Amino acid sequence: MSHFTTMATRITDVEALRAALADVGFGDVEVHDEPRPLYGYRGDRRAEAAHVIVRRRHIGRLSNDIGFRRGPDGHFTATISQFDRRKYDERWVGRVTARHAYHVTSRTLADQGFHLAEEATERDGTVRLVLRRVG
Repeated sequence: MSHFTTMATRITDVEALRAALADVGFGDVEVHDEPRPLYGYRGDRRAEAAHVIVRRRHIGRLSNDIGFRRGPDGHFTATISQFDRRKYDERWVGRVTARHAYHVTSRTLADQGFHLAEEATERDGTVRLVLRRVG
């Protein structure tokens, strides 16, 4: 039985989190208003629960669920098993967080009347956006 660990994130927007998870390869995620239990690799129900869940069948045969639980401050905490942290570690959570920021920023700028004219990802992972005001 794997031990689950948590990692604090700066993620706050559930729809941007869903889009970020799709960007890193997990297009099929569950989103719940109330936390739902996570399951271990044997299908055993664990004490840990989350609002946003990537079920183990989408991760790997021997994997556990990955969850994101909203805290009282509005930020999500990632819950990942010790086994899966070999692949889904702090760097992976950092990529998810960066994609979350991208989606929040894109939506906010579109709401303010900007159009994305050009996008480039630098070698270090930095995303450069060129915007044009619509109208």
